[in-house]
Amino acid sequence: MVTLSDIPGRVVLVGAGKMGGAMLEGWISLGLAPSQVAVIDPGPPPEVVELLERRGVALNPLNGGPPVVLLLAVKPQVAPEVLAKVAPLAGPHTLVVSVMAGRTLAFIEAAFAPGTAVVRSIPNTPAAIGRGVTVAVPNAAVTPDQLNIADGLLRAIGGVEWVEDEDLIDVATAVSGSGPAYVFLLAEALAQAGAKAGLPADLADRLARQTVSGAGELIARSGIDPAQLRKNVTSPNGTTAAALSVLMDETAGFGPLLVEAVMAAARRSRELAG
Repeated sequence: MVTLSDIPGRVVLVGAGKMGGAMLEGWISLGLAPSQVAVIDPGPPPEVVELLERRGVALNPLNGGPPVVLLLAVKPQVAPEVLAKVAPLAGPHTLVVSVMAGRTLAFIEAAFAPGTAVVRSIPNTPAAIGRGVTVAVPNAAVTPDQLNIADGLLRAIGGVEWVEDEDLIDVATAVSGSGPAYVFLLAEALAQAGAKAGLPADLADRLARQTVSGAGELIARSGIDPAQLRKNVTSPNGTTAAALSVLMDETAGFGPLLVEAVMAAARRSRELAG
């Protein structure tokens, strides 16, 4: 994995909203010199403006040669307009990295000169605290060195998984991109269920939050298969077994419902990508 301080040139971040701002924080904390970074954003949020001023990162620079990396962190609906403006910044050796949902490699390639190296990636919202996971795919023009640079930049917000087949991005979007919402819904529903069963609502909410976050941390730290962790907490004929007999119903339980949900999200991702 590349050390960010070894990146041989300038990194231009296009879009400094929540995701772009989180990436910028991560890059600087991992050793990328602020003088190597420039941000293009007509209206960054106040906390990002404060970060830029404090760190001495250039905002909307008017000069400078082609960057080593041009990272696109804008909303997909404004992509056509933004790409038309920033494409002239790229040189023949610039790597374009996208974290835009629903925008394919072909869409991005069409905005730049033929042969431009492009990486399409899908991070998720825990990136805001450096605990995200990003699924990424390179086009054929990306060199091994550029792949390492992209990997290093994306790891500033969490883990990175590389795929060779862009079609897998839609399914990955349905699993990890949308996945935090499923977990948030679990916490929400668990709290509501606890309240309906008789707990004070505020206590049910605290218990649900801490249970979901603690269980997630246990998965992350232990390295044990989630199925085994489930078995470890399930005594025969106990309370957990009673609950799981409902949640693990083969036709109406959590498993088949989640499969249906992921398939629906993947279909929608393909529709949005055109």
